[in-house]
Amino acid sequence: MAERRVNIGWAEGLHARPASIFVRAATAAGVPITITKAGGAPVNAASMLAVLGLGAQGGDEVVLASEAEDVEAALDRLAKLVAEGLEELPETV
Repeated sequence: MAERRVNIGWAEGLHARPASIFVRAATAAGVPITITKAGGAPVNAASMLAVLGLGAQGGDEVVLASEAEDVEAALDRLAKLVAEGLEELPETV
């Protein structure tokens, strides 16, 4: 299993607009990816309701993970998005 540990860079955490940006990026990855907040269960990163249900705040550590093949680049892109609080998914890693 590949995973990335990252602190949330959006001040407001994974709520509303940042969650929407993250979910769209996770869906675009085209492979199953989960996101987990410390002490919680992994949830589908492509599910808006699941991501909002995490209650992840700015600065919280989350774990992005996948058992899919060749997922390293996708996890790197998502980790960068989350860590830097970007408004859109970067075109390149």
